[in-house]
Amino acid sequence: MSCDFLALANAGIQGLSPYQAGKPIEELERELGISGIVKLASNENPLGPSAAALTACEKAERDLTRYPDANGFELKQAIAEKFSLQPNQLTLGAGSNDVLDLIARVFLSPHASSVFSQYGFVVYPIATQACGARAIVTPAKNWGHDLDAMAAAIAPDTRVVFIANPNNPTGTSLTKTELLKFLRQVPANVVVVLDEAYTEYVNAPDFPNGLALLSEFPNLIVTRTFSKAYGLAGLRVGYAASNVQIADLLNRVRAPFNVNALALAAATATLADDEYLQRSHALNLQGMQQVVDGVTALDLAFIPSVGNFITVEMPSDALPIYQRLLREGVIVRPLVPYGMPKHLRISIGLPDENAKFLSALRRVL
Repeated sequence: MSCDFLALANAGIQGLSPYQAGKPIEELERELGISGIVKLASNENPLGPSAAALTACEKAERDLTRYPDANGFELKQAIAEKFSLQPNQLTLGAGSNDVLDLIARVFLSPHASSVFSQYGFVVYPIATQACGARAIVTPAKNWGHDLDAMAAAIAPDTRVVFIANPNNPTGTSLTKTELLKFLRQVPANVVVVLDEAYTEYVNAPDFPNGLALLSEFPNLIVTRTFSKAYGLAGLRVGYAASNVQIADLLNRVRAPFNVNALALAAATATLADDEYLQRSHALNLQGMQQVVDGVTALDLAFIPSVGNFITVEMPSDALPIYQRLLREGVIVRPLVPYGMPKHLRISIGLPDENAKFLSALRRVL
């Protein structure tokens, strides 16, 4: 007896394609039998975790037979104290992707729609479609969000608007002035999700701090992660900050123990390590200039970025160039899933990693 399980799945999931992560180093080693691989595909912090995080993990390891604190008390207290919030405004997740999915599950349904920008983070359409909701995609403006177009696109059934600031994969950003104008136009019954996964890297004038806007806009949710500047991508920990009522709703559907004990301990320790964050920021600025200078010397166009990555336009279809870079031992990110077939996204690495990428790119071109 056989069964078509695809037909049993929810309608939105039937046509869904899985999220495509950056190729792991180990996978490329198995495929090509090479070593010394540089991975610049997933916007990870090349410094590695902070010493404070490693010490906290060693201490937490002693109690791994116990479930983690389901409420994440210590981490919530640390976040609340650092950013002048209340712990009951917070929802913890296994990375900010987890809380983005929670938001979609709470507010989206087959009778609702979400609004997001062309070239926005690919998780927004995935989360929308998985809930059976309708996606309203607005055209990008200079590779970034056109907030006027997004405000105009909000429909009577719209429940969520997703905004990434800075945006991944294009690295563009919005000013506080632009964001405030938009937020004041959005109906009170539409939730605005401000995805700030890369905010710690930004050094731009008039850049908004979403957490400081929560008291003025009850329909605002800010998501952040410890996977980027805080160097904990492998532990998967992030959070959403919102008004208390929204946080309560998100926590109703949050899986119990969704953040593991090592992640809770490491994130709490790293949040207090300002010196590590400053080193991460300084290394990224230096590396960004190194990569910009290198691709400029190759006469390649790129999208100016305020994150820890840069998107570069290739002379032709980028996929063959990506494949040739793999054979050179360099992993970057092709952007075909974003509708950008001529572009590669390159994470900023250590100086020698950036140099290896630039040398390899020069050879394959």
